Amino acid sequence: MKLLLGATIALLLGALAVSWQGMNNGVKNAPASEIARLEKQVKELRAEQDKLQIERQMQQLRSEPVQTLSEMDLMKLKLEQQRIELEQIETEKAKAERNEAVADAEELLEDRNKIETGDKELRRARMISEALLIGTVKEFIEDAEYGGFITFDILMPEQVQTGTILAIRRKTGILGQLKVSDVTAEGAIANPLPGFGPVNPVLGDELILPPQY
Repeated sequence: MKLLLGATIALLLGALAVSWQGMNNGVKNAPASEIARLEKQVKELRAEQDKLQIERQMQQLRSEPVQTLSEMDLMKLKLEQQRIELEQIETEKAKAERNEAVADAEELLEDRNKIETGDKELRRARMISEALLIGTVKEFIEDAEYGGFITFDILMPEQVQTGTILAIRRKTGILGQLKVSDVTAEGAIANPLPGFGPVNPVLGDELILPPQY
């Protein structure tokens, strides 16, 4: 459309030029108003032609791809490439460290299992020490008729209910087992099971779920 308009303007300019030349040569007595009107049309058409020319040039510049980058753009691009390479190096390094740590842990576990296979007491002590802490003894009440009972603070309520069997842990050994008889908001009560003792519980002794050796 713009090309067609530009061609139309060029034809009009040519026609006006011919008309203007003819007027100068053959029509010496043309009115001043007519001459002024023609001059105005010529100026307007030339201005419109110049405008279309500029728009065509701008369109060409926008459509042409950028062939060169400034030094600042090149520096930014290099820095971004270096950042990506560093991230890849760090990722590979972290992955290698994790793999090495896992391999070491697996080797230690294998060695420990070999040792514990020939030493059941060592395995038993480890399982006792790794058992979850369920509660701690507050008080031991001795009772000659019923064998006494303990009160304890509950640290893991989801693991404690009436009838739960707990063991008293001291270091890596077990003093005996108890059965929970009552659970309240302030704590719980548990009674020793047969075979408990001869050492009595004391304040701070730990209660765990009995490990399955």
